Amino acid sequence: MSNAQLNELKQKYVANGAASPATQFADRAENAIIWDADGNRIIDFAGGIGVLNIGHCHPKVVEAVREQLGRVMHTCQTVIPYEGYVKVAEKLSQLTPVRGHGKVMLVNSGAEALENAVKIARAATGKNNVICFDGGYHGRTFMTMAMNGKVVPYSADFGSMPGNVFRAPYPVPFHGVSEEDAIRGLKMTLKTDANPRDTAAIVIEPVLGEGGFYPAPASFLKAVREICDEHGMLMIVDEVQSGFGRTGKLFAIEHSGVEPDLMTMAKSMAGGMPISAVVGTAEHMDACGPNSLGGTYSGSPVSCAAVLAVLEVFEEEKILEKSQALGEVLGQRFTQWQQRFACVENVRHLGSMAALDIVAADQSPDPELAAAMCKRAREKGLILLSCGLYGNTLRFLMPVTIEDSLLEEGLTIVEELLEELTA
Repeated sequence: MSNAQLNELKQKYVANGAASPATQFADRAENAIIWDADGNRIIDFAGGIGVLNIGHCHPKVVEAVREQLGRVMHTCQTVIPYEGYVKVAEKLSQLTPVRGHGKVMLVNSGAEALENAVKIARAATGKNNVICFDGGYHGRTFMTMAMNGKVVPYSADFGSMPGNVFRAPYPVPFHGVSEEDAIRGLKMTLKTDANPRDTAAIVIEPVLGEGGFYPAPASFLKAVREICDEHGMLMIVDEVQSGFGRTGKLFAIEHSGVEPDLMTMAKSMAGGMPISAVVGTAEHMDACGPNSLGGTYSGSPVSCAAVLAVLEVFEEEKILEKSQALGEVLGQRFTQWQQRFACVENVRHLGSMAALDIVAADQSPDPELAAAMCKRAREKGLILLSCGLYGNTLRFLMPVTIEDSLLEEGLTIVEELLEELTA
């Protein structure tokens, strides 16, 4: 079917809240290229929103999935378990920098991982409150909507949110929040809203994802760790978007040396297959009673096979080194743009988790220009995404495995759009 025919079906049958505004439909994909239903070639700088760090349809992952499909597709692991689940748990326990010996549970999405992390923290501490941060994003279920640090579009239409969720400022100096301001604000939240004796956990992204790709300073993450220890609260680190090589290390928290109590992960851990995990210190993970965690599809055999293949690819193809190198290329190009174009500000990257802000002449956020760039990029054959509290951040999530020539082609399109739209 053509793009036009598929758009007719979309408008007739797909709910508005779930429908993509895009008018092209993916037909096939390879590494950093998608071909749509009309055969048009599109360069992918979105990577499924950070899901495809090793590219579309990596051959090793495809082969692992095919092989698993011929063996076992589903049993529900609480009914009868299988090798893949426990092997993934073993690998993640070995690789994840939580305190002490780590144990693992698998679910299907980032939001499910965050929901379960909160459940585990409450069971382990006997407390209810959760503190999150301005600009944070943790999912679209009710608990995670309450935890998000941005209302529109995530929770504006859905009525009252669950309680016992409190907010603290995230350090973003570009928006006037220094590290000292953020620490002071967190301590004030504990003083005015979330009594430490009733607070189970502080949940933080080491690099804001949807909130604008702002990395938290290592010293701030260490301060959060110390505050948690002081008050008997758990530190939960959300690595759903920043994990699996995006920042040049397997997990962004590794840049700080901080060891959290619990970590959540998803997106690029299975190269496109749906799976997520909570990894945490064994005593905390074991605080929940029998059959209190999980779900029908949690830790699917097929997705587990994909995870194990992805981890082999990371080692064989030196993905972390490639991520660091890609980040350097992006950082240099962004700096050139900042020098040339008045609308480009606050360029930044941690590994290949890279972004820049689009601003107006008075340095205020310019989400309209950012949106125009993303729209025009599609017309020129490039998928480009915006994000951020003000919608004016351009984020770059191309596969780490993108070919040099394709990367240059995509960056040239962005540069041409900056020239065109700011002329």
